[in-house]
Amino acid sequence: MKKLTLCLLSVSLYMASCAAPDRQYKATSSDMNNTINPEGIKTDTATFGEGCFWCTEAFFQQLDGVIHVLSGYGGGHVENPTYEQVCDKNTGHIELCRVVYDPSKITYDELLEVFWKTHDPTTIDQQGNDVGPQYRSAIFYHNAGQKEKAEKYKAALDKSGAWAKPIVTVIEPFRNFYPAENYHQDYYNNNQNQGYCRFVIQPKLEKFQKVFKDKLKKH
Repeated sequence: MKKLTLCLLSVSLYMASCAAPDRQYKATSSDMNNTINPEGIKTDTATFGEGCFWCTEAFFQQLDGVIHVLSGYGGGHVENPTYEQVCDKNTGHIELCRVVYDPSKITYDELLEVFWKTHDPTTIDQQGNDVGPQYRSAIFYHNAGQKEKAEKYKAALDKSGAWAKPIVTVIEPFRNFYPAENYHQDYYNNNQNQGYCRFVIQPKLEKFQKVFKDKLKKH
């Protein structure tokens, strides 16, 4: 079953009980530098798009040093887009995950490694059966250091021949981010028996856990 059908079914199940969140989140000066959170931990932010944000969220949530992952939309021209508007492919937005992390525990380089190894960066506007511009591979950098590392990593991978086709991942400055509706947040953990979670996310997550077992949170 295609993801869109499952998404629309999920909408009908959740809309009755979910309050509409305050979803606008635009670039500010704090997005371009390290910040101190209320717990006194110096954090940094990374923003990635690698297809369905349900999958991306499930991967990054498990990494030791990652404090919070928020699914949303960004890179487009429509303010406060809904999921249905993004699915209509006219907003210019990508499904993204905003990853807040502790750089003393996990580095941006390590996050990039996870990014490159958990999706196919050579397919244009597609990941598996999920097709559309909202699924394109993207890195939105928050500072010059992130830009340099992302571009260097991409060039090295292309040169290495890790994939038979060239990498099409876009690397652009962070511009905007709008949190997705409540029912999209923490999706895999809240819906593990749902079809897309069982047959698409779970097999990917099992492979991820084997490859990155040394980087996972200890439960």
